[in-house]
Amino acid sequence: MHGGRFNRKGTEALYTSRRLETAWLEAQQSFPFKAQPMTLCTYQVDCEAVVDLTSPIERARLDVTEAEMACPWEDIFARGGEPPSWTMSRRLSSDGIAGAIVPSYASGAAASDVNVVFWRWSDSLPHQVMVVDDFERLPKDDASWR
Repeated sequence: MHGGRFNRKGTEALYTSRRLETAWLEAQQSFPFKAQPMTLCTYQVDCEAVVDLTSPIERARLDVTEAEMACPWEDIFARGGEPPSWTMSRRLSSDGIAGAIVPSYASGAAASDVNVVFWRWSDSLPHQVMVVDDFERLPKDDASWR
């Protein structure tokens, strides 16, 4: 709906975190002193073509810079520009990359705070990313939230 660091508005992306603590930091970064409601879930992932952009070697191979990933994307967009992180993500996606392991840029994030952003995912291979909901507790549609 609004876009994010690694996807422009109108381009779908699934943002996930590798640790519960990172998910909390990401979800609360706009409201650090007022916890906002959220739903946490686990995903079963068997997705090909995911690159590790936390690795300097992989970034060099893919011609990705830390500056592109860490750019102040919201400010750049608000001023009418295209954030370098969007350009980089679009390039990787058009090259067949389904997702990327990226550092968290949330306030207070440490090196252990890592996210995985998917640009291509489905419930089947080769880009399988499926929510774990063994007891069917998650809402099924918009009406379920009411």
